[in-house]
Amino acid sequence: MGKQSYLYKYLVDWELFDVVAGGRSPLDSKFFIGQLEDLSQVQEFLKGYGLDPSNPINKAELFGIFQEALQFVRRYFLKEGNPLDGLPVTIPQTVFAITDVSELFLLATGNVKGRSQIDRLWAEVIIKIMHTILHVDKDLRTSYFPIIQTQIFDRFYKYIYRDEENKLFLGGRDFPDSVALADFETKSKKSRDSVIIKLLHKVENVAEELFDRVGVRFITHNAFDAVRVIKFIVRHNIVIPHNIKPSRSLNTLIDSTNFREMNYQLIRRVIREDMSEEQFVIELRKLAPEIKMKAKQNGQGRNEHTSKFYQSIQFTGRQLIKYRNPFFQEFNEIKRYAKENSDESELAKKLLALDTSHIAREVRFFYPFEVQIMDLESYKNSTEGEASHLDYKRTKTRAAMKRVFWALIQNLNLEVK
Repeated sequence: MGKQSYLYKYLVDWELFDVVAGGRSPLDSKFFIGQLEDLSQVQEFLKGYGLDPSNPINKAELFGIFQEALQFVRRYFLKEGNPLDGLPVTIPQTVFAITDVSELFLLATGNVKGRSQIDRLWAEVIIKIMHTILHVDKDLRTSYFPIIQTQIFDRFYKYIYRDEENKLFLGGRDFPDSVALADFETKSKKSRDSVIIKLLHKVENVAEELFDRVGVRFITHNAFDAVRVIKFIVRHNIVIPHNIKPSRSLNTLIDSTNFREMNYQLIRRVIREDMSEEQFVIELRKLAPEIKMKAKQNGQGRNEHTSKFYQSIQFTGRQLIKYRNPFFQEFNEIKRYAKENSDESELAKKLLALDTSHIAREVRFFYPFEVQIMDLESYKNSTEGEASHLDYKRTKTRAAMKRVFWALIQNLNLEVK
């Protein structure tokens, strides 16, 4: 061994350093798995990840996720499942033949004799998908989702009103500040595949960072009424401003600087001319087309996959969810029954001796929800024009594909749109 053998202790894996300290996602690093030399190191890595491959349950779970990842890749990223945008390649039989996920990880390190660089890159692709699926599966709040959705939507439904003429309002007849709506929509739970695709093109790549699993959309008749919707939902405590995530707020609908000035000038006219409320509203709505942001202004800060023609006000609130644990009440009822009907059996004694103080009577946690507000013109553009949701989904899928397959694409010299 040479005099400089000590250097291995001081060599830095800069790819790994950038992931840990530089804000880079492991999905974008040159080696997704890193330097694992043999099967024992792979198994230690998996234990550190939280899944022990020597545990039969963990081993079966990993293999199930491996199989799901294979099918996911075929369905969305290859020509066989996605003829329009998929890659013209197939998964090697080497990967399909794997029966133990530890073998897949070892293949991804490049330390399997007789296997090509292409095999290694394919193994990395599948592991990236598996990693994302695991984060979706292990989001603790998923089991509470029906309760979450009900509690958030109920706050909004309480104020949605339709009159005898089938006209829709936020507020209704009992609210002097009610706002006429063209429509009101709620976003149902994203499909599992949609969540995985979204995570694959997010830098964070963890399920905790998805903020739009629950959402509502207000569609107003004009841009000014979009502003009034915000005023209403804040005034009536449907949305608490203090619980809004500032970095998630985006306005591509209203030119607020222009609107403030025009609104100020109109208020001065009201005072000077002693204008009635009816006339004031007429004049205010005349301003609606002029207060909208121009398409060239609305690109800053938006999702890179969203069309510049998609105009809305959107923000992410957080609501304190309250979940009453049904097991707590049922278990206490069983203990009460055992106490009242005790036959001094060993089972009754053990049941009565059980400590239930650690069982939560109620679980409380904040959960994010997204609010979108659009005027009718912008909504029609988003559903019929250049900003169609179908195009948006295709763009996201292509972006996820490029991100996961970038090394393989380069290695095979593939042309990707």
